[in-house]
Amino acid sequence: MNIYVNGETKTVPEGFTAEQLVESLALTGRRLAMEVNQEIVPRSTFASHVFHPNDAIEIVHAVGGG
Repeated sequence: MNIYVNGETKTVPEGFTAEQLVESLALTGRRLAMEVNQEIVPRSTFASHVFHPNDAIEIVHAVGGG
């Protein structure tokens, strides 16, 4: 199935979770926020949040600076 991650199409298997997406993008352990169809997904639910076809996902991660 297709999902859209930060505006780009990504093909993933049925049952793909937010946690698996974070791992596939090599963002594990980073401070980030995820929004699916304009709703925030709490990090505590990443393992159980399953994507649906054509979900629009936005991921932002914190960058340190000063």
